[in-house]
Formats: sequence, C-alpha cells, structure tokens
Amino acid sequence: MNDAIVLKYQISPDDFTRAGEASSDVKGKLKQLGISPEAVRKVAIAMYEGEINMVIHANGGEIVVEITPAEIKMVLADVGPGIPDVEKAMKAGYSTAPDEVRNLGFGAGMGLPNMKKYTDDMKIETTIGVGTTITMLVKL
Repeated sequence: MNDAIVLKYQISPDDFTRAGEASSDVKGKLKQLGISPEAVRKVAIAMYEGEINMVIHANGGEIVVEITPAEIKMVLADVGPGIPDVEKAMKAGYSTAPDEVRNLGFGAGMGLPNMKKYTDDMKIETTIGVGTTITMLVKL
C-alpha cells in the first residue's frame, strides 16, 4: 500500500435496512488488505456507530474512509440538525432517538461514546442547523 486508498459511501436517512452496509464493506476491504484483526474490529465498530447515528439523527450524509499504511481515517459528514450539547451527547446512555427508533433496538445512547472508545482520535465539528462532521482515526 503505497498510496492512500479512499472509499466513499452515501448514507440514506431513515433507512435501517441498509444501515451498516458501509461499515461492513470497509471491514471486508480491510481484511482483504491484511489489516490486523484488532484494527479492523475498531474501525468496524466506530464506523457502524457513526453510520447508525447518521441514519437516526442526521438526514444521512457521506462517509469517506482513507486507508494509509499508518492509519485509517474516517470522516462522517452530514447535513443534520447539529449536536446542541456535545459534552452531554458523549455521556454513555444519553440519547435523543425517538421511541420508534428505540423500538427497533437502536438509540441506546452508546454511539458517540463507542466511537471515541474504539478510535485513537476523534474530533467533532458541529453547527446547529448546518450539520456535523466527525473525524476518527485508528492507527495501524
């Protein structure tokens, strides 16, 4: 792997049947590239959580994954409502998911905490009414 490999995914809003397809695709590609199982696991979990958040809260968006010999960078950009209180949103168990989403088994309030837990670095840029961009890194 001399150059970066860039993968792009469009995430549809409110489409729970396809939620997880992007993270599953990345997981498969990382395995094919011979990335360590631990790094593959971290990326798959963090990206899945972000993908689900985009489906539930953010009107979908785009995920760009950049794979280099040193790290895997995931940039999740949406045009959702933004996160009013990032500190509160980072607390385990805090959720703004509606009941119909919770009834599907999503929205337990572990998305952002798990994204942070399974990455080496995570930055959240959010603007109310404009959207949120989350950048996550997993070092190799």
